[in-house]
Amino acid sequence: MFDKLKFIEEKYEELGLKLSDPEVINDQKLWQRLMKEHSELSSIVLKYREYKDVVNGIEEAKEMLEEGDDEIRELAKIELADLEDKVEGLEIEVKKLLLPKDPNDERDVILEIRAGAGGDEAGLFAAELLRLYIRFAERKRWKVELLNTNDTGVGGIKEASILIKGSGAYSKLKYESGTHRVQRIPQTESGGRIHTSTATVAVLPEVDDVEVNINQNDLRIDVFRSSGNGGQSVNTTDSAVRITHLPTGLVVSCQDGKSQLSNKEKAMQVLKARLYEIELNKQNEQIAAERRSQVGTGDRSAKIRTYNFPQARITDHRIPITMYKLDSYMQGEIDEMIDELTTFFQTEALKALEEF
Repeated sequence: MFDKLKFIEEKYEELGLKLSDPEVINDQKLWQRLMKEHSELSSIVLKYREYKDVVNGIEEAKEMLEEGDDEIRELAKIELADLEDKVEGLEIEVKKLLLPKDPNDERDVILEIRAGAGGDEAGLFAAELLRLYIRFAERKRWKVELLNTNDTGVGGIKEASILIKGSGAYSKLKYESGTHRVQRIPQTESGGRIHTSTATVAVLPEVDDVEVNINQNDLRIDVFRSSGNGGQSVNTTDSAVRITHLPTGLVVSCQDGKSQLSNKEKAMQVLKARLYEIELNKQNEQIAAERRSQVGTGDRSAKIRTYNFPQARITDHRIPITMYKLDSYMQGEIDEMIDELTTFFQTEALKALEEF
């Protein structure tokens, strides 16, 4: 590990020299590429240097313990205890920074929610999850664009998809994929019994055109009249679009745009993201088999989280962790859960890294 860190530090210093070279500065394309590379290495190098300073401090404190007078030895003992507390945490932080980065982390996100088991109650819960993620994105000052909704007619949704644009959106939301379970007394329940319903969440990184090649001959594109609460001309023209990818059977619909062209573009975005995810899952399955690690994958048929309204708690079954703050959680205040999940999966990745 330390040989790699030394190599990274040397490369960082070399890049710094190149960035001050007049010839490189005049070549803006080259300068921007080197600047990006330099910036990506800076967090690792700065943390490594902080770690080295603490290690050097420990050595100096040990020397003072052996050579100093009583007063100096007492000060050295206090400093040594403080530095030894720091060094272990810094070593873990350095290891985390050395972990291979998920290439999708900085991407925008297509988030899809579908009602599962539970009838109307499942649709209502799905709608609440949709609002939860929209509020979370708004708190992050990310842009949210509605791609498609299919209402149940009683305030719920059968399915919906949104595009979330913001720095690091996928890195924050990628662990939300899976089956979410709710336990509560539905408004229509006269006997006061608690019902269990589910909704599924899929978080897909938005992909560029160059990364997913789609043969137009593999597509069947149908247009139809939009349904639901439309605006001007939405329900009176064939503006909604349904795209079927014949080789895989994937079907994507989009009807919330103002025009057929807009809906077609959005539907293609979703289709590309789904096809990209299929390929990504294949790769992840191979990696999981080789490294016995399931970081970043997960079985979507298994429940990942339970929302218990009578007890005002949220439990994530993967960590596991339970929080008793359901009201604020449903308002989009989910940062603590996301941080806990990120830490857990990073720790698992570190364990897998140490095995190899």
